[in-house]
Amino acid sequence: MPNLWVAVASSGRVVGAAEAPQRDVAIVLGAGLNASGTPSPYLAARLDVARELYDEGKVQVVLVSGANPEASYDEPTAMRAYLVAAGIPEEHVVPDFAGRDTYDTCVRARRVFGVGEQQALIVSQTYHLPRAVAICRATGLDVIGVGDETARDLSRAEWDRGVWRERAAAVKAAWDVISGRDPILGEPEPGVTNVLNG
Repeated sequence: MPNLWVAVASSGRVVGAAEAPQRDVAIVLGAGLNASGTPSPYLAARLDVARELYDEGKVQVVLVSGANPEASYDEPTAMRAYLVAAGIPEEHVVPDFAGRDTYDTCVRARRVFGVGEQQALIVSQTYHLPRAVAICRATGLDVIGVGDETARDLSRAEWDRGVWRERAAAVKAAWDVISGRDPILGEPEPGVTNVLNG
């Protein structure tokens, strides 16, 4: 049942960057760091999609959301540095330091960063996007998923493992949505709205 929910909720809502509609915000989900603290190949591929969306004028701001459990592991800062080095102005890349999982990111985007219902694209590998879209829609964000396929060529075995993991992850996603659990919230963060209103 959770996998059926994911499939129905995301139907027709996963596209490539070329087909992505224009929206205000691209939300990029974390995907790990290298030992050097730079984005992993999977994460770099997601960030490259976000850069393409920004360069084409399809979004005005990129919300980079990931884990930051300790000073030596800081996904959002690494993601922001990668995009700034790629030419996006620093103030247009907003870090979410408490995006511990996809559910947390979706809830925080709306309740902490003020992303409106139909303002966002969400960026990840294509196999992950149906679940991400389903979660975001269930938590109040009517997102379109924009997928990366290039990581498939890095390791087909790793890609296939990711596809199979999604089946089990759908169960947790359904539980998160049904329980309505609150992630870490805190005070509103104005970074996204400052760019959009500026």
